[in-house]
Amino acid sequence: MARIAGVNIPDQKHVSTSLTYVYGIGRPLAKTICTKLNISLDTNVSDLSELELEALRTEITNLIVEGDLRREVTTNIKRLLDLGCYRGIRHRRGLPVRGQKSKTNARTRKGPKKPMRA
Repeated sequence: MARIAGVNIPDQKHVSTSLTYVYGIGRPLAKTICTKLNISLDTNVSDLSELELEALRTEITNLIVEGDLRREVTTNIKRLLDLGCYRGIRHRRGLPVRGQKSKTNARTRKGPKKPMRA
């Protein structure tokens, strides 16, 4: 298994798919990284040379991924909570933050239904 940004990416998958195992790299970014480095999207990670793997590592070090990105996201949420703004209050109460309706939906954010009170 190749190790990029502290994450073991699978060898038997295409490069563009394997890069998405790194937190902060989605499909579009993985595709642009591959095209920038002239790596075919259909190539398996096991077929990459050591030079190509090193080029991938150096390209990804220029991005904010994994622990740094997780830390940044949590500090942003903490900042909203400390401000006491609308979005911070929604985070604190465990409700949807981005304007979704919550009267009948939002079960993933609110959790399982509470039993009815008599």
